[in-house]
Amino acid sequence: MSPLISLPSRSPLRHAVSLLVVAAFAPSVHAADLLTITQDALEHSATLNSSRSTFRSTEAGQDVERGDLLPQVSATGSVYRYDSLDSQSYAGSSAGQGGASGSSTTSSGEDYNGTSLGVNVTQALFDATNWYEYQQSKKQVGQQALQLEIDQQQLLYDVSEAYFEILRAKEVLEARQAQEKAIGRQLEQAKEQFNVGLVAITDVNEAKAAFDSARAQRIAAKNDLQVSFETLERLTGQQYASIASLDDDLPIQPPAPANRDDWVDMALSSSPSIQYAQAAVELAKSGVDIAQAGHLPTLDAFADYSYSDNDRDELRGHNEDLQVGVQANLPIYTGGSTSASVRQNTYTLEATQYDFEDQRRYTTQQVRSLFTQVGNDVESVDAQREAIVSSRSALEATRAGYEVGTRNIVDVLDAEQSLYESISDYADARYTYVTDLLQLRQQAGVLSLEVIRGTNRWLRDSKPVSLTSVDDADMSAVDDIGKRPTPPSMP
Repeated sequence: MSPLISLPSRSPLRHAVSLLVVAAFAPSVHAADLLTITQDALEHSATLNSSRSTFRSTEAGQDVERGDLLPQVSATGSVYRYDSLDSQSYAGSSAGQGGASGSSTTSSGEDYNGTSLGVNVTQALFDATNWYEYQQSKKQVGQQALQLEIDQQQLLYDVSEAYFEILRAKEVLEARQAQEKAIGRQLEQAKEQFNVGLVAITDVNEAKAAFDSARAQRIAAKNDLQVSFETLERLTGQQYASIASLDDDLPIQPPAPANRDDWVDMALSSSPSIQYAQAAVELAKSGVDIAQAGHLPTLDAFADYSYSDNDRDELRGHNEDLQVGVQANLPIYTGGSTSASVRQNTYTLEATQYDFEDQRRYTTQQVRSLFTQVGNDVESVDAQREAIVSSRSALEATRAGYEVGTRNIVDVLDAEQSLYESISDYADARYTYVTDLLQLRQQAGVLSLEVIRGTNRWLRDSKPVSLTSVDDADMSAVDDIGKRPTPPSMP
């Protein structure tokens, strides 16, 4: 039986009903922000998880070294079967005429079962080598904790850099797409003017060359966006359909504190890289102590207990022995290896001291350079914003001159390219400022999840960025750049 009311398979009503059903049950999808992606990276990063496992391995190594200072107990036992057979033969001859030779054979043996048990207990009373090795293992745990902190801060920066590289690539792609469309319109206009005899064929060729160049730049920019998403996926092990964009009102201002020396002092006291190098010096000192301990005696307390029994017919009872004492060992001559080990570890200590000084100088130089760079970035963003305004005014003037015949098409195309280069440079300047500021914090040793959370406040998911979000970009996406108000200062 057919239904009372039937809907065509492609009727508008059925289509509308389908959309309503999908809208009712489809979950809301939000663009991933920097904080969410960073938390994913902290959980799924292969590099950071490897560092965590190495830290746990080092912690277990401390327990290994502690074990050499604690009592050592061992036990042995055996159950055996004893079989013995003795066989002897005697051969000889009798004296005199007609003497006869003869031989005799005797044999004996015994069979029995036996058991034995032994227990040995030793306790180091004085062993400088084991003690210093245990102290060194504790320092290794502390150093590996610093390495874990270094790796975590590096991951925070790498994820942030990859995130903002996507946003930078997206804005550059928008500019390249708008440039291609604008020059494409210029090319069409040149063709129309050529067809009616208003311009020469050279104008068409010039516009065609500029259009092909803009198209190549657009293709390269789209490839950069694709690669940027893949970089983020490698760091987090996750795929993201879209990410939140950076607010236009992001305050661009010098780093705080405003004194460069304050940042250097912060780095010298907080940088995990410097602290790691300092820990390497302490480890090397422990290595010297361990080598020198090879000249010292060792003193151990021991107890040995043994028990044996068997079922031989002629024996009754069992054997039991107990020995308790103290044992000392004094190395007198080891072929010179102990003295050589002391010299070797002393040179290692000297090398780590130089490495520490080099790391301190490197961090100081990096902090100073990044502090200066961030200050330059602030001025660069403002200059690039003004460059967009100037380039747009120059383009409008050049177009007006072209219409009245005082400028040629080459001038117009150059002005078009100059405008979009300014737009691209402005995007570079903004995101360079953000990443340089984060890198300054990393070098100072204060890049944390809380810093990422503060940066995340300036992200908006109202204009998500994805690989398909800019396919239909046009001039409207960038026309108002340079007309926006100056961003407010950070509260």
